[in-house]
Amino acid sequence: MSAPKIGQIGCGRWGKFVLRDLLACGAEVHVVCADPGHCAIARETGATSVIPDIANLPDMDGYVIVTPTTTHGRIVEALMPTGKPIFVEKPLTADVESARRLAAMDDGQLFVMDKWRYHHGIQELRRQIDAGTIGALRTLRLQRWSKGHGYADVDPLWILAPHDLAIIDTLIDELPALDTAWPVVPADKRLGAIARMTSSSGISAILDIGVASTEHARKVTAIGDSGMLELRGGYDTELFWRRGPVGQPDQEVFGIPFTESMPLYDEIEGFLGFIAGGPPPLGSAARGAEIVERIAEIEAAL
Repeated sequence: MSAPKIGQIGCGRWGKFVLRDLLACGAEVHVVCADPGHCAIARETGATSVIPDIANLPDMDGYVIVTPTTTHGRIVEALMPTGKPIFVEKPLTADVESARRLAAMDDGQLFVMDKWRYHHGIQELRRQIDAGTIGALRTLRLQRWSKGHGYADVDPLWILAPHDLAIIDTLIDELPALDTAWPVVPADKRLGAIARMTSSSGISAILDIGVASTEHARKVTAIGDSGMLELRGGYDTELFWRRGPVGQPDQEVFGIPFTESMPLYDEIEGFLGFIAGGPPPLGSAARGAEIVERIAEIEAAL
């Protein structure tokens, strides 16, 4: 079977890693970019060709969009008439109207990239919750803090929150309704936010995200009525399990190992598999639009 031909739009700070993994998965990649520095990265990494405009792309088997968030909508709309699969980096867009429009246009060709859906720790956490390891799930607590923000087109909320909303969806098959949200630093709402949501079955979800931190923190805690599980970092290879009534002192903590994962590679491999006739990637356009809606609600509540 010949290598799938992929048109990658963008090759900046994150796009260079996407290109690396597309090539590692055996794809033939043609990169569209205008920035001379980004074009140089694409050539050095091994792109088959570097093209200045989408209109000049040859016929492709699929497309991957790794451009600034505010450009996602127009690029997706330009590519949808091709009828070929499209994988766009999260979030789908940065405004509700365009996200809903794209989801309504989609007939099964558009998917949103979010590597945390593929993280083995999150998948193991879902298995343990389903197995009843901590009893009935009561609360999900998610913390995501970074050392500053390097994106000029959108505030940190639009970069950080999609990950945690995708994790919640992966764990409970639902995006809970927003109850309330407030800024961590009222004088500058961009620095961080805390949001509380509640699912249709009464599970609460707490998001704590921001960029006023001395470290990168990535933590997911699941609290049940007979124990709790925690993923303490994106590069961990075990969950931490504390069993018994939550809040009791001196409870032993056990490790539940899982295999190390490369989530970006896994999601790209999944997209290429879909092009070859396999199952669709995990992040649908419809769910991507819901995530955009929820972020907009949080932003409006701050």
